[in-house]
Amino acid sequence: MAQEFDFIVIGGGSGGIAAARRAAAHGARTALIEAGPIGGTCVNVGCVPKKVMWNTSRFAELLHDAGAYGFSIERRGFDWNTIKTARDAYVARLNAIYDRGLEESQVARLTGHGRFTAPYTIEMDGRQFRGDHILIATGGRPVVPDLPGAELGITSDGFFELETQPAKVAVVGAGYIATELAGMLNALGSEVDVVLRKELLLRTFDATLRETVMEEMEAAGINIMTRISGLQLERDPDSRIRMLHKAGETLSHYDCVLWAIGRRPNSDALDLDRAGVGTDAHGFITTDGFQNTNVTRVYAVGDVTGRTPLTPVAIAAGRRLADRVFGGQQDACLDYETIPSVVFSHPPIGTVGMTEEAARERFGEHDVKIYQSRFTNMYYAVLDRKSPTVVKLVTVGDAERIVGCHIVGDFADEIIQGFSVAVKMGARKADFDNTVAIHPTAAEELVTLR
Repeated sequence: MAQEFDFIVIGGGSGGIAAARRAAAHGARTALIEAGPIGGTCVNVGCVPKKVMWNTSRFAELLHDAGAYGFSIERRGFDWNTIKTARDAYVARLNAIYDRGLEESQVARLTGHGRFTAPYTIEMDGRQFRGDHILIATGGRPVVPDLPGAELGITSDGFFELETQPAKVAVVGAGYIATELAGMLNALGSEVDVVLRKELLLRTFDATLRETVMEEMEAAGINIMTRISGLQLERDPDSRIRMLHKAGETLSHYDCVLWAIGRRPNSDALDLDRAGVGTDAHGFITTDGFQNTNVTRVYAVGDVTGRTPLTPVAIAAGRRLADRVFGGQQDACLDYETIPSVVFSHPPIGTVGMTEEAARERFGEHDVKIYQSRFTNMYYAVLDRKSPTVVKLVTVGDAERIVGCHIVGDFADEIIQGFSVAVKMGARKADFDNTVAIHPTAAEELVTLR
């Protein structure tokens, strides 16, 4: 006989946990099914350990600059294992915190792989569970290309398993994961090639942002190789990896090849057909604005839906779903417009709202006005090396409503959060102009643009 619950969540990542705990707080009998480490991609092989490594790479840059500020520092190298051990211990502590949170919320934690046997029935390791409402929050996983020798490379998951720092690395991909990992490895001293199938990194970002980041990456010594296709990998006699393209032409010999070419949804092992849940051609579960699937009382949030795959988005969507279904908030849903995001590149990107290109396409050339400034942060005043900061506002109409705010440069990741509130509230350029600047900061440039 199946065990009964009001709410069954399949997937113990950020969105699933948030929805489960919120539903339980509303009084729903809730179970969460997860086979892997609790916390999902973000906690275990995503934003959390990535930020630790980005902080580590920033230390390398700061140590390089310390002499110009009068500090006499003897650098004795970098021990990869030290930070890996500390990082892994931090992740383990977070796993324990998440488990305690579920227990305190009285969410039943079920360890195993869940799959549908009927629309509202889940089988896990031979046990049957029935839920009045089902949430699918199983996330995604990195794509490994179907190319000869592809198994010799690793994905972003494998990056966090590396026991030693690779001396020479090829990062294959054009998205934010490729950009971030390439920048981190380079700053920590690895020789890095970025291999692109086309010509640009970060193609979906505002042109000003991607152009600035690519320029700075190349200035930092990263070799960006464009229009490379037909790859295959082979193992050298010395156990290094030879990357070939076209008619056997050798690109180079690497200690590590890292695939960062995209992610696919974890939907293929759920037996969705038994529940009648629909997906698109890529396996992403299709949902409406309220996270409903095509099956009544079956929902999906997070990366498995393919909609804005960011941790805070999954959390917000999961909580609003629980508020609607169990908290009596009938209109609760996530507004997917104007969601801020950050790329932990070198230098970092902070962005919210529309790109210049998207705004001109939607509103027309004549209704869009751009305000932009490029400057050198005061941090570099005493340094020989320089790195630019660029701030950009995209405005629309006579009222100059701000529909896009973009920053690339040091501290962009922190600056963008506050400005995102203003953009979300419908701020105009005049509102920024009427705000007194804080001097000397990089953020003041956003309220002094002319």
